[in-house]
Amino acid sequence: MDVSFLGGPQPQRGVGVVAPFDFALDRELWRWVPDHVSLHLTRTPFVPVEVGLDLARLVSEHETLGEAVRALGAAEPEVLAYACASGSFVGGVAGERALCAAMARSGERPAVTTSGALLQALDELGANRIALVTPYTRSVTESLERYLAQAGVTVTGRAYLGLTSHIWKVPYRDVATMAREAVRAGADALFISCTNLPTYDIIPQLEAELRVPVISANQVTMWAALARLGTRAVGPYQALLDPAARVWPPSELPEALPPEDLPGERPKEQEGWT
Repeated sequence: MDVSFLGGPQPQRGVGVVAPFDFALDRELWRWVPDHVSLHLTRTPFVPVEVGLDLARLVSEHETLGEAVRALGAAEPEVLAYACASGSFVGGVAGERALCAAMARSGERPAVTTSGALLQALDELGANRIALVTPYTRSVTESLERYLAQAGVTVTGRAYLGLTSHIWKVPYRDVATMAREAVRAGADALFISCTNLPTYDIIPQLEAELRVPVISANQVTMWAALARLGTRAVGPYQALLDPAARVWPPSELPEALPPEDLPGERPKEQEGWT
């Protein structure tokens, strides 16, 4: 059969993605990517450490990321992305900038990180008071809050699960429950942290219910990386991706609670975890 009329494959632009070794949501990243862009993924080496601050530091060591970035070089991506929230906020704002610069030097390409992309997304939305949802332990969640505080962002409410493994198995209903607990009056947006926490399908539903922009770790990572290519992330009715989706009728949310009364870590068995 003569298939010469088909020509060759269409040109593809590439995003090189470095993810932690336990990352399990490759498909979720792809859902934000337009057809003319390819993702080239690699992972950091396995280390026998549960999810926590120690792991965040290990998977974000400059040498480790440099090796991963160099491995991606053969695919010739135009931009690099470090898809890990905790690994990119654990060192604070200065640490995130140094990490981004180290990746750019190793790959000779522009680089973004999840936590740097988060700040860019908040700036895009004009949000400096946010509600926060994480699957992390208290210590990791507090590390994220310190990172945000350094950037001038106030956390108005929070909810977290206290998990140290299998985060990608958390169902949407648990994410939604935490979101409802975290969002209080005065929040400009809701951020759902951790690139290993599923969020794609629930973002527009939460925006419609809570009447605030909802952004997630994987979403902001892909949004920022694709912006470096001069192209846009794709996604149905998501405020970050579509300015027309940023206006809601006035909401009737409860008044903000003082920090000591905010929802905190719940026992894992309460969430169905054993």
